[in-house]
Amino acid sequence: MEHCGTVRLESERLILRRFTPEDARAMYDNWASDPEVTAFLTWPPHESPAATRRLLEQWAASYSDERYYQWAIVWKENGDEPIGSISAVGIKDSISAIEIGYCIGQRWWHRGITSEALATLIDFFFDRVGANRIECRHDPNNPRSGMVMKKCGLRYEGTSRSADRNNQGICDVCRYAILRQDRS
Repeated sequence: MEHCGTVRLESERLILRRFTPEDARAMYDNWASDPEVTAFLTWPPHESPAATRRLLEQWAASYSDERYYQWAIVWKENGDEPIGSISAVGIKDSISAIEIGYCIGQRWWHRGITSEALATLIDFFFDRVGANRIECRHDPNNPRSGMVMKKCGLRYEGTSRSADRNNQGICDVCRYAILRQDRS
């Protein structure tokens, strides 16, 4: 794969861009402090905007790494305010595979925004980075996340029992993937 880092991407309704520390208040308010958004994630709700800012400072410092992929999801109707995040949470160069994770604020659920962001990254990782496999996973108690994956053409590959930990504790994990050859 030819890594190029977090570059600005655009789709019909979205801009995917790098986070800045100035996004802390929006990130905190829109999703990072919400226990419903973070219920099935591996990190707890943020305790304060200051905690969110510290995290964003770390992310901003990581953008110089061409293997670092972390985007703010910006819905064009909202101006430049981030409403969620999407990132490469795992990279396996030996098999040209990338795992993507995402979350979005409740106010923007059920609008196809997460699916549009994921589809944009699938195209990016296949066409620009040269990935052969894109993977995603979700807790079976969060089936809507799996619906996003299916909508983007990922195929269900199985459920691993007690194979992950999230804010609910040890959990099963449903695995999905799409290969370059699967795209029509």
